[in-house]
Amino acid sequence: MKDLSYQAVMSRKNEIMKNAVGIDYSAFEYGRIAFDYEGMMEKVAYSIPQMQSIQAETKVGNTPLLELKNINKLIKKYSESGKGARIFIKDEAANASGSFKARRAAISVYHAAKNGYKGVIAATSGNYGAAAASQAAQRGLKSIIVQEVFDSKKIGQPEILEKARKCEAFGAEVVQLTVGPELFYMFLRLLEETGFFNASLYTPFGIAGIETLGYEIAHQTMAMENKFPDVVIATHAGGGNLTGTARGLIKAGAKDTKIIGASVDLSGLHMASDRDFNRKSFTTGHTGFGIPFATLPDRSDVPRNAARVLRYMDRYVLVTQGDVFYVTEMLARLEGIERGPAGNTSLAVAISVAREMDEDKIIVVQETEYTGAGKHPMPQLTFAKQNGIEVRRGDPSQNIPGKNIVIPESFDQLRGKDVDMIKMKDNYIRNAVENKVTEITMEDVDYLAQEVRLPKDEIVSRVSSYNVKIV
Repeated sequence: MKDLSYQAVMSRKNEIMKNAVGIDYSAFEYGRIAFDYEGMMEKVAYSIPQMQSIQAETKVGNTPLLELKNINKLIKKYSESGKGARIFIKDEAANASGSFKARRAAISVYHAAKNGYKGVIAATSGNYGAAAASQAAQRGLKSIIVQEVFDSKKIGQPEILEKARKCEAFGAEVVQLTVGPELFYMFLRLLEETGFFNASLYTPFGIAGIETLGYEIAHQTMAMENKFPDVVIATHAGGGNLTGTARGLIKAGAKDTKIIGASVDLSGLHMASDRDFNRKSFTTGHTGFGIPFATLPDRSDVPRNAARVLRYMDRYVLVTQGDVFYVTEMLARLEGIERGPAGNTSLAVAISVAREMDEDKIIVVQETEYTGAGKHPMPQLTFAKQNGIEVRRGDPSQNIPGKNIVIPESFDQLRGKDVDMIKMKDNYIRNAVENKVTEITMEDVDYLAQEVRLPKDEIVSRVSSYNVKIV
């Protein structure tokens, strides 16, 4: 019998992951820190036409692109003369399972079935679990979803509990855990014991599956407006959403479209903290994931994360929890569309950005998600109050994560806050080299320049400041 202690299982993680994903990541490594990202995506993943065909088989893709005409009138009313870009939304709630994550699950589950795996496992507390379970049901595979649900008092967030219900509706076995390191440990144990496929959010399959979303946005906008979108806004957490969409836009020819990441500002809360776990009202789309995954992407459950947001993100804008709740109700009241908070994070940012842009410009919010039960604003706000969070109307700039949720009193209070992109890029470079290597090659410099989109001489300067030599 194998040693199932925490230390023993963690020591076997590379072997377990290789068997569960079927990718030899070492084949793409070179230099001291670099790896061939584009080579990995090209050789391991599928092409756009292949993925469109795969997704069509399981009720995924070709979702509608909708103009928010009433909200756009309101934007014009509150914008300076000549300003007020038009907002369109890609209604990803139309996918099987109700979110864009059906796209990434469709490719992962197809690949698992194609390669003889009997089932799939995903570690997620979000919409991806439901997506993986839905796709597995259609492909005749078993599915296990591992969730981080409870704090040490065994109190679970309503949004996560709702997603567990949906996973079970699709036939998945749901393993629910408390916050902390046991999630990854149990995930590894289950992969090893079952021999199932690791339907990770961060494999090339999971990221490439989203490329069809960016590809559709480009072609639909061109068909409707005779131009590509000027800006596409993607909710950013682990990075796959933004990365895959950007890659799809580029493949469709929309190379000049600007990509803006959107997150809820939960600064000051630690995602692995038992105390903080239930003091946040969103389980995804926030800075607790967005910043760490941007500056240290390979912290994921595979050796090399295929989500690399700093390669593609032109701007990163934050909004408050109150902003998102306000916009969620506004979307329902003005457009007759009731959707969940993750996509509406991007919509809150889009409204702020639209007021800065010229009136002939087009912004596409690249996702919506299903809502209902625990994902609805009312149970989320009730849960916040039960955990001692003050909920009130007022100026959202007074929002303090973990202490209050301030819902705007008026439309003109929706104002995003920009994150310093240069600082994020500096943090990425520091994380890549500090305490890991004493010297790197020019190949590594080229790699870092691609990762953060900075000139090579700036990379050399920044690396040298961490006492790392170029050889």
